[in-house]
Amino acid sequence: MSIYEEIEFEDLDYNPQTQIYTYPCPCGDKFTISLEALWDGEDIATCPSCTLRIEIIYDEEDLPPLRNDDDSDDDEEGGENGIEKKEEQEEKKEENGENEENKIIDEGIANIAMKSLAVK
Repeated sequence: MSIYEEIEFEDLDYNPQTQIYTYPCPCGDKFTISLEALWDGEDIATCPSCTLRIEIIYDEEDLPPLRNDDDSDDDEEGGENGIEKKEEQEEKKEENGENEENKIIDEGIANIAMKSLAVK
């Protein structure tokens, strides 16, 4: 398959959390390639929405270190306690969402009650 363009490594956008490099594609989507793939010697980034491919020009010494997924969870979330905290945060978000929904419902019921009293 042919290569649409050669791109310098420095021109890519990098997300350290996902360890994915991206570059805008003319179709509106983004070319993607993982840090792991680059460390494995791959240099072709693909676009998930079209058939275009780009070649990444890079030296391995320019790549950031590849982290282990186990280590990243511990570092970012604080191990098992971090997971528990994340679950607690999700529960609070759900509760807040339910409270907001209940507030809207209560306001709606109050409006209906006021209208029915005004009609009488």
